[in-house]
Amino acid sequence: MVSVTSPNIPRPTTAEPPEPELRIDAERNRERILAAARRLYAREGLGVSMAAVAREAGVGKATLSRRFATREDLIAAVFADRMDGYAAAVETALGDPDPWRGFTGYVHAICAMQAADRGFADVLTMTFPAAKSLEARRAQAYHGFVELITRAKASGHLSPDFTDQDMPMLLMANAGVIAATADAAPETWQRLVGYMLRAFATPGTEPPALPPAPSQRALYRAMVRLTRPISSAAERGSNRTES
Repeated sequence: MVSVTSPNIPRPTTAEPPEPELRIDAERNRERILAAARRLYAREGLGVSMAAVAREAGVGKATLSRRFATREDLIAAVFADRMDGYAAAVETALGDPDPWRGFTGYVHAICAMQAADRGFADVLTMTFPAAKSLEARRAQAYHGFVELITRAKASGHLSPDFTDQDMPMLLMANAGVIAATADAAPETWQRLVGYMLRAFATPGTEPPALPPAPSQRALYRAMVRLTRPISSAAERGSNRTES
């Protein structure tokens, strides 16, 4: 009698997990990495290393590299939603029938986005040429902002001296204030923005309300916080010299 079992037929193996399981595991790791990077970037800015992101996510460096080959790839993925909101903010401002209100509302909204996420504050003051999707959203927002400037100037409320290059300067200044005061006086950025909007307005234009100044105690705490890294660096340098 002929056996119905052929020795040439390969037997199923359980040495490797099935493909769907691999995909699920890879996606799970990707989400863990993104969540970890969001937490670290929001708290500490973009200076966080890839190794720190891997540790926070509980994955190895090789796993991180498989999911995101470069730092720019990771940044683009983490801030995709933020950049969508950034581009949408200018469209909302352009839809305001009052050009000056649309302009001031946009400036305040973008600066508020910076205050909510230190990493995004960095994104708005840096460029990432390899992150094509991120830079495309930035370009979209820029073109809308130029139109917003034109409308606000035509309304007679925005100074004719204002240029599109003034916005990056404001964002850089705002990022610096946020980094310095985030723990001690987190609302300080609003006063800076209020002053800047007053400077941008033409004479006779009603300026936005100016938020209250931070307390002397809060500013002192912020100054102490800024001094600590300098003192630590000086101490390390002194120790190296003595040794």
